[in-house]
This record gives sequence, C-alpha cells and structure tokens, in this order.
Amino acid sequence: MDINIIGREEEKQVLDEVLADNTAHLVAVYGRRRVGKTFLIRTYLKSHIAFEYSGVHGVTTAIQLEKFTKNLVESFHLNHNESLANNWFDALDLLKIALSKKLKRKKVVVFFDEFPWMQTHGSNFLAAFEHFWNTWGSLQPNLLVILCGSAASWMIKNVVRNRGGLHNRVTKKIALQPFTLYETEAFLLYKKISLTKYQITQLYMAIGGIPHYLNALQPGQSAAQMIQNTCFNKTGVLYNEFEDLFYSLFETPDRYINIVRILAQKPMGLNRTALMKACKLQSGGSTTTFLEQLTASGFVTSYVPMGKQIKNSIYKLTDAFSLFYLKFMESNRTGAKGIWQKLSNTQSWKSWSGLAFESVCLKHTEAIKQALGISGIYTEASIWKSGTVTVGSGAQIDLVIDRSDNCINICEIKFYENDFSIDKKYAALLENKKNIFKKETKTKKQIMITMLTCYPIKPNIYSIGLVDNYITLDKLFLKIE
Repeated sequence: MDINIIGREEEKQVLDEVLADNTAHLVAVYGRRRVGKTFLIRTYLKSHIAFEYSGVHGVTTAIQLEKFTKNLVESFHLNHNESLANNWFDALDLLKIALSKKLKRKKVVVFFDEFPWMQTHGSNFLAAFEHFWNTWGSLQPNLLVILCGSAASWMIKNVVRNRGGLHNRVTKKIALQPFTLYETEAFLLYKKISLTKYQITQLYMAIGGIPHYLNALQPGQSAAQMIQNTCFNKTGVLYNEFEDLFYSLFETPDRYINIVRILAQKPMGLNRTALMKACKLQSGGSTTTFLEQLTASGFVTSYVPMGKQIKNSIYKLTDAFSLFYLKFMESNRTGAKGIWQKLSNTQSWKSWSGLAFESVCLKHTEAIKQALGISGIYTEASIWKSGTVTVGSGAQIDLVIDRSDNCINICEIKFYENDFSIDKKYAALLENKKNIFKKETKTKKQIMITMLTCYPIKPNIYSIGLVDNYITLDKLFLKIE
C-alpha cells in the first residue's frame, strides 16, 4: 500500500476490508470532480489492479468498445483476432475469460473509472454489466470490482439505488469528500508548502480542500499569491474551472448553475419553496432531482433547522470554489496582475470571509466536538434562525450543537485576524441571542455560548461569565480520532 496518500483513513480501511474478505465485492466510489477518486484507487490498489478502463466522454458506443477491447488486449496480452466485440455483452464475456486464470491465484481488482460515461445512448452497457455481475462476477470470491464516477448523481441513481439488475448489489460505498483542514495542511506540507493555519484557512475558503486544486499550488508564495496565480491569472488552473465543472457533470448545466447562483446570494440558505420561487422551478420531481444531484455532487448541503422536520430543510451552497468564483472571480476576469491583492483588502472580502469561515466551521463539526471534549456524546448539529426577529438583530445562530447530555452549544463564529475582544454592545447581542433562542425553542437544556475565533478571546468584564467556551482556529486542524 502507498504510504504517500494523505488522509483518507476511513476509505483506506474500507478498501482493506474488501481486499481481505473472501467473497466477491462490488464497490461504488463517487464524489465531486477533482476530489481524488481515481488517484486513491489507482495508488492504494495498484498492486492488485488486473484491469482498468476509463470511460470516454461523448463518444459513440463503437469507439467506447474499441477502446475497451484495446485495453483488454494490452492488459492480458490477448490475440487481436480473439478480442473482437460487437456489443457490451460480448466485451464483458471476454473480460470474464481473461480474468479466470488470475482469479484462481489471488484477489483481483477490476477498476472501471468514469463508469457513467460508458453508458452511451442505446449501448445497453448497464444491462450488460448487470448480467456480467449477477451471473458471474458475484460468484467469484477473489473478485473486487470498483465502479467510479464524478457524475455522483448518476452513480447514486443507477448504481447505489439501482432498481433493476443491480438492486442491492453494491457491497460498499465510498463517497469521497474534499480534504479537511487537517488533511489540507498535511498535503501542503507534503508538497513542501509551509503556511500558517490562518493562511491555509484563507486558501481553503477560496478553493476548498480539493486535492487537484491544491496540487497546483507552488511553494514560496503567500496564500494571496497562490489565489492570484490559480484563480485570476488567465493561465491559472482554476481560471475557467467553474463552467467546466458543471458542463462535465450535468446534461443541462445552465439549470444547475442558476440554482447555484441564487443560493450564492443567500448565505443563510433557502427552503425548498423559496428556492423554487427564486429559480422559477416547477414543483415536483425535477426540482427534487436538481437538489439531489447538486447535493450528491458536493455543491449544496441541506440542513434541518433545530426543532424542524426534514421537509423544512434549508439548502445552502457550500462548495467553497463556487462561492468564491461567483463573489470575486466572475466579475474580475481581466487577468490583471495583483487584482486579488487589491480585492482581499476591501470591505467586501472582509464581510464575505466571515460567511465563508462559517461554512468552514460547519464542515468541521467533528473537530469542534473533539475540541469541546464531547466526541463520545451523541449530538445533532444544525443552524437556527429566529422565526420572529429580523436578520441582523442577532437572532440567528451559525451552528447549534444539540447534545444528548442535556446541553446545547450555541456557536458564534468570527473570522478575525487578531485576538478577539468582546465589547459591551457585542456582549448584549450575545445575551439577547441566547434569550431569544431559549424562549423560541422552549428548551429546558443548559445553553452554553461557544465562540469560534481565529485567535484567542481577550478576557474582560464582558466575556467572563458570558462565554462558556471558545475554540481557536488551530482546533479545526485537529486529526479526528
């Protein structure tokens, strides 16, 4: 196994389990584009992969079959005349024959990358694969087949939740997520990039924990220089990434981009009804499909507000790069040198960074729980907004951690480049927020005000006795035990 894979501990454990098991396994791997799915499988299982094929986007079935059989010939040293296939049933029969000898000796991995692209119009590929797995593959104790795809929504619908021949056939699922702050820091250090945690967080708020994006960064630069070079320079790896993302994942990308644009303007998110109205969507299955696919692909996260039911879910745009692109990149595409250094000193950035840091914290609730010493306690994390008080009056809570030990942490999140000081006005706002929360939720639980800041809070007469705990930025970088 390759020791240079950063993080991915849970995913590597899943792969170790299916390798060690003496039964056949069908594993589905999916996640956002550029998140590192292919790298994980190729690198971690390289000594076990007997055959690999990556689907080709937008080609005919004939070309797909030609590429597939060429891979078969090269991987198993077959005779060209014996490897002709007119359809996917024949092609997968050839794969069975080629694998048979190897399966008698050891565990064998077959890796289908970009699996959704193999299902071209009228190809019957999925039906052929279902037949391949049900009549032969599932009976081979030494066979591990891994299906991987960036079109996460397609993978979930057609593989994980398949209602046909693959129904309940997937034995393990790996939904690969972006790096955490801990993993991001480790990855950067592996690349000989040493930054403060504050600078890493600035990077994370702009491009997220996407390994492909992080891999484009160069040592010897500040976070501001890295953002300038990757996002704002015309030769930067992320300069045209936004549209490429959506056009590679969705058949009607404009519909999805429209939803993302609307949500980018609503930091607190929207419920389904408000979102349909803002996006001019029709009630019904199509809206459900759009939201499920954006969620599965890692762009949108749904939160159930405290005390509400799942039907009252709030949808928030949480993909860091999409948020950053729509706020700063889209309107500043001149390629001018130093444009980001200028933008990062504006009030617009300072206001936006506070919201972006909230999103970062919401993605690191396990690290927050660990810092609070409550990892072993069952909790439910949510957001909360007063039903009677307007936004801006202090009656919204960035993160609520509802604990089974009869306590609730209401978390106030502040992105500030120096030690944070609570003054009289802010102390009154916090106290008011706590009282409104207690009154509207009618909770009998102990309420604890928890501050999440970059650097320590300066103790004074306003903070002492008001703030129960505070967590600094470095705690978000904790490795989850």
